[in-house]
Amino acid sequence: MTETRGQTLRQLGPTVYLPSAVYSTGIGAVAPVIVLTALGLGASPATAAVVAGLLGLGQISGSLPAGVLISRIGERRTMLAASALAVPALLACMSASNVLLLGLAVALLGVCGSAWALSRHAYLTEAVRPELRARAMSTLGGVGRIGTFSGPFLGAAAMHVSGLDGAYLVAIAGVSLATAVLVLLPPVPHDRAVPPGTERPGLWTVIRTHRHTLRTLGSGVLLVGALRASRQTILPLWGVSLGLSPATIGLIYGVSGGIDMLLFYPAGKLMDRYGRRAAAVPAMTLLGTAHILLPLAGGVTGLTLIALLMGLGNGLSAGLVMTLGADASPSSGRAEFLGAWRLCSDIGQGGGPLLIGAITAAATLSAAAVAVGGSGLLAAFLLHRWIKPPHSYV
Repeated sequence: MTETRGQTLRQLGPTVYLPSAVYSTGIGAVAPVIVLTALGLGASPATAAVVAGLLGLGQISGSLPAGVLISRIGERRTMLAASALAVPALLACMSASNVLLLGLAVALLGVCGSAWALSRHAYLTEAVRPELRARAMSTLGGVGRIGTFSGPFLGAAAMHVSGLDGAYLVAIAGVSLATAVLVLLPPVPHDRAVPPGTERPGLWTVIRTHRHTLRTLGSGVLLVGALRASRQTILPLWGVSLGLSPATIGLIYGVSGGIDMLLFYPAGKLMDRYGRRAAAVPAMTLLGTAHILLPLAGGVTGLTLIALLMGLGNGLSAGLVMTLGADASPSSGRAEFLGAWRLCSDIGQGGGPLLIGAITAAATLSAAAVAVGGSGLLAAFLLHRWIKPPHSYV
């Protein structure tokens, strides 16, 4: 591991960040389209929100197995296996004849995304020094935001030519290219696979040992995941309620992702220099406030302004969850712990759209936006309460 301790972020770029950037670009093309596909198959807005939430539920079901798999076969093989499933999942999304089949394909796509993200997270936790940790993690989060920014634009352009199928074709190309990059580039110097015969703690032992951290700080991380996922669902739904075209909604979503892209490195530097709270609390406050203000958006201009505010809050939180997980992770059973840690965030990501769907069905979309916004303010409080001071990072 010492050979990776001195690596700079630039040295990590080709082998760590490039494949993740390409993969996230492909997935970013379909992120705002899943809701629209469900609506096109006859789903109600509430049901469409539930279908979008299945992406998060897939991530939930994949988090713990991915942590165990990384320990057994390593990060690279885990990502290759995930890619081998992601392409059929995207094809199934594109050709689904009913909402049920679409939902199953979306859930499988979530499983694959969880394996990719956890593999990179586990590696960077080992590879960088603590004083560079937030910048390394926020850069990893940033390449995901680059995908969120560029993917919808590519998807919107493709949709002008071939409808909603165009966005899925862009995603298939992105996942395939990311896999090719992963295969052609040399492996990273360190891989998380534990040598055969090495004693390692079991998954449930790791969870029991660190249950206090998972219960306290993990609760705040759960709400962070809910806020991020609800943004991906509620913006398209609000755009549909305003009568905007799919291409326009995709462009607004992409502009919001552009703010994310610009802020990822400053967010990491802020956390490394002034502590994790300095970014976490303002980020969740902004995201929560943006959701609360969403019912005031009555047209393209209003929705764009709200989307920009959401992008600002989301950008400030780039790498936050991964950084906090790396700070809290043990040296023994690290991949298993990070799988459980990611589960906290993934439960929020799966629950956010489901909460929107449930409240929309029972009341209105405006009520759902305000309720999710309130959870953002609660997240800001919990993170301020449980994040350790800067000198505690190890």
